[in-house]
Amino acid sequence: MDENLVPRMARVEGIREETPDIRSLKIVFEDDEARRSFRFEPGQFCLISVFGAGEATFCISSPPSWEGFVEVSVKKVGKVTAAIHDLEVGDRIGFRGPYGNHFDLEKMEGRSIVFVGGGIGLAPLRPPIYEVLARRDRYKSVDIIYGARTVLDIAFRADLEAWRQTPGVEVVTAVDPGGEDETWKGEVGLVPHVLEKVNPSPESVLVTCGPPIMIKYVILSARKMGFAPADVITTLEMKMKCGAGLCGRCNIGSKYVCRHGPVFSLDEVESLPDEF
Repeated sequence: MDENLVPRMARVEGIREETPDIRSLKIVFEDDEARRSFRFEPGQFCLISVFGAGEATFCISSPPSWEGFVEVSVKKVGKVTAAIHDLEVGDRIGFRGPYGNHFDLEKMEGRSIVFVGGGIGLAPLRPPIYEVLARRDRYKSVDIIYGARTVLDIAFRADLEAWRQTPGVEVVTAVDPGGEDETWKGEVGLVPHVLEKVNPSPESVLVTCGPPIMIKYVILSARKMGFAPADVITTLEMKMKCGAGLCGRCNIGSKYVCRHGPVFSLDEVESLPDEF
């Protein structure tokens, strides 16, 4: 049997509250060999089991260069995610993975990169951002555009501040109209509109993840700005269940999101059936 189908036993070593409904877990494998040998690429995902509650897919939100542990960031939206939000430091969980393809950062070398995230959608962008910044000399300019509904919904604040302090990196944060308060100093507007205001060069690679409606309109903005479909990269994490292409829940035409994704270029997305 594929070893990735058997959950590794792990423990929650740390919990960080990102927003009122998003938390990040620091996960450490119980087996020393598993801890030393575990490898993954930015963009891959895993399945987390909460015993008695169920299992669900999550992107790995820490970069591969952070050895000895992995992080997942979880928005509370249902039964399993609620159970994860009830976990405490020291609790045991099951971990399966890594699964799926990844962001091809080598292919992006020598290019400028624009990362566009919304809400919890910054979680899968976190690993490639950290890996790009760790190899800063291999890339040109880096823009990070991140938006949330309200000031309280801004997640990964420490990361955003650290990235903002990195030479050659521009970070723009935004909240939806009406989501600002008297302390807010960032942009006010929907993420696609903020992207157009920043107006990055269409010679860049644009990497985006967020709510489906946000991704849809970011893609429309990217088209209007002249980005080539092959240079617009997104993640599709819809409907994934087993993680191994066995259950068929994430099947779209000839593609299985869990096996052929979750990372797709826009030209690949356009080849999928209209039902998507």
